[in-house]
Amino acid sequence: MTKKELARQSAAALEALYPDAACSLDYENEPWKLLILARLSAQCTDARVNIVAKPLFARFPTLASVAAGPLEDIEEIVKPCGLYKTKAKNIYDTAGILMRDFDGQVPRDMDNLLSLPGVGRKIANLMLGDVFGQPRIVTDTHCIRICGRLGFYPEQEKNPEKIEKILSKWVDGPVQSDFCHRIVQFGRDVCTARSPKCDECTLRGFCKHANRQD
Repeated sequence: MTKKELARQSAAALEALYPDAACSLDYENEPWKLLILARLSAQCTDARVNIVAKPLFARFPTLASVAAGPLEDIEEIVKPCGLYKTKAKNIYDTAGILMRDFDGQVPRDMDNLLSLPGVGRKIANLMLGDVFGQPRIVTDTHCIRICGRLGFYPEQEKNPEKIEKILSKWVDGPVQSDFCHRIVQFGRDVCTARSPKCDECTLRGFCKHANRQD
């Protein structure tokens, strides 16, 4: 099987499992909120981030209000997400930059997104794919682990940028964002880090890792 065929079969199987692909962060279709939630999600579950989002956006309902602070209030609210001082400072500074330099809008290009505090390629690709509809691969831990098991690259490969380039080549552009959202859910439900449920996996027939276990 070619890598292109592997990608198409994987995408089709994931779509059958999860037809309603969606970002698991509750950003209410407001791009600036997704940017903030994505920053909070580092080393924190999306479920916890969504819980913290409620008081955060109740206290700071607009981007301008986030930029106005005070920073100490942001810190106190986001504390349950861990690394709260760094995350709060990144969020506060980003809001100020967006208000000052981008007319309160989230930029729609990689270079400007990467210029924002705490934003790396993972967050930038999430924004470009979900908000602006660009073909993008978000290499989170689920994506890296599962696509290695499937056989797109050696399982020991963990470099997110290298993996992004590999998957961008084989996964069809129009389905890239949905593919990534579905693979996150698949990683939570079936292909877990410690004990993948290979016996009940519908991707088993073309998964290199599962077939090696036979």
